[in-house]
Amino acid sequence: MPANQKSALSFIFITVLVDCIGFGVIIPIIPKLIETLIHGDLNAASKYGGWLLFSYAIMQFFFAPFFGALSDKYGRRPVLLISLFGMGLDYLFLAFAPTIFWLFIGRIVSGITGASITTASAYIADVSTPEKRAQNFGLIGATFGLGFIIGPVISGLTVGFGLRVPFMVAAGLSLLNWLYGYFILPESLGKENRRAFEWKRANPWGALKKVSRYKALIGLLSSILLLYIAAQATQSTWTYYTMQKFKWDEKLVAYSLGFVGLTVAIVQGGLIRIIIPKLGNKKAIFIGMLLYAISFLLFALANQGWMMFAFMVPYALAGISGPALQGLISNQIASNEQGELQGIMAGLMSVSSIIGPILMTGLFAYFTAKTPSIYLPGAPFLMAGFLTCIALVVCYRSLKKHH
Repeated sequence: MPANQKSALSFIFITVLVDCIGFGVIIPIIPKLIETLIHGDLNAASKYGGWLLFSYAIMQFFFAPFFGALSDKYGRRPVLLISLFGMGLDYLFLAFAPTIFWLFIGRIVSGITGASITTASAYIADVSTPEKRAQNFGLIGATFGLGFIIGPVISGLTVGFGLRVPFMVAAGLSLLNWLYGYFILPESLGKENRRAFEWKRANPWGALKKVSRYKALIGLLSSILLLYIAAQATQSTWTYYTMQKFKWDEKLVAYSLGFVGLTVAIVQGGLIRIIIPKLGNKKAIFIGMLLYAISFLLFALANQGWMMFAFMVPYALAGISGPALQGLISNQIASNEQGELQGIMAGLMSVSSIIGPILMTGLFAYFTAKTPSIYLPGAPFLMAGFLTCIALVVCYRSLKKHH
């Protein structure tokens, strides 16, 4: 890889890392903040938590393709800067919100402007060769992992100074990230590869209609959507589940997320560069999905807290499927449509974040209510395993038909 491309990748990964650290800081303490604002218990807080994620996702669904199309016309840099600034504002809302209403306002603002990962993915596609895209997309996963090592640890260390302090730290990191990008981050999309902005491409329905001309993509994108929904079992209910079932406090939740980040970083940042070239994209996809299904089942059945740490290992290894599937799809799209594709991918993630949190937190709330017919806090993970199995079948049939 030429030196300038290596430099560009370094810039973007540092930017995403700081972004992810800020996100990792707030996750362990959101349930306690919601409990404080609504004067309720963990069961009630989980419902509000699901709707907060929903409000962010519904904005992302409509605005991610818009910003993806903007980045194809004006470049990745300005869109990324807008996104980072919006995230900083969101954390400030979280830090100073006097009522639950203001939490929703912050999430909506962040959802509208939150195209950082979308634009970062398009940036990586700009500076990567087709054969290296899957590996470089995997580095985004590694960056997430590092963010979830550093962020939750910062949260665990600062929450003792006050429940709002970690949110202030996250706001500071995000705004520093914005400044870093403003002065350091170069543009990746050359003017010769840009294209005119079209409204029909700048909405989720128009973008999906455009990409549907690639026959194999519909099935593969459906598989990704199902995997994203399944992943919401972990993303939406991990904190509530471990607090409810194992009586973990904010610090232990934070450190568990740090361990998740460590295992993900090892797989996405190192092992994936060995595993995917050796197995090939297709085998990596199927093995990864199978490991996801097994991991979700293990999480649901765990009856001691230490088991959650042990089961994180196969869960992290399952992460080989995402970059392999994303790389397979990206290689079928023209270079001047990568921004649109990443906007669609983010749109699918938003659809999953519209459906997933309400589904998963709803299952958790129902099966942990004071008088449930069956007490089953692991219900979201069982649902996730079921959805992963469906994704595996859909992906297999699509690849068999078109490849």
